Amino acid sequence: MGVAKTKDLQLRLERTEQQLMLFQKISRFMVREMSLQDVLQGIVSLIVEFMNCDSCLVYLADNDELVLCASNNPHPDTIGRVRLRMDEGLTGWVARERRLLAISREAYQDPRFKVFSDLPEDAYEAFLSAPVIARDRVVGVINVQHRWPHQHTGSEMEVLTTVGEQVGCLLLLAQMAPAAVETANHVEFVLSSASKS
Repeated sequence: MGVAKTKDLQLRLERTEQQLMLFQKISRFMVREMSLQDVLQGIVSLIVEFMNCDSCLVYLADNDELVLCASNNPHPDTIGRVRLRMDEGLTGWVARERRLLAISREAYQDPRFKVFSDLPEDAYEAFLSAPVIARDRVVGVINVQHRWPHQHTGSEMEVLTTVGEQVGCLLLLAQMAPAAVETANHVEFVLSSASKS
């Protein structure tokens, strides 16, 4: 096997190990007793580190709107205040279409783009976005942005899609009262749900 091929395989293995570590760390957030805000902030930080991006924003659904709930950039006055309808902007398009969106340069030129004067990320070049899915419903959107043009890899797209699914499960778990987890008869629940299918 050639040196170049060996080096390529080694790099791919390292990246796969990094992906696994990312998913493990997010899984550990899911089983801890932490506030949902802290968990979302932790996930945002992990994504920024893994993807080496300049921005990660998490929007969650509130009826027919998406609300900014977590960001790696320090603009706390926008959390909970930046809202957009499901038919607004790139983020709304991702939620409405239930599809991943990757734009490698000049995302702000896309006709679906909506400007928010409060968000400096609006001037960033590259945009990658995935829906947050829970029980086959879109409950939010995760956006990753780079200041400069960036060609998103298949691996980055798959990672963001998977993180969107993990965050969706996390949101469902967060709605369960701790007492419900302790007192639940898990065997009975599983067996009764199997008989309904």
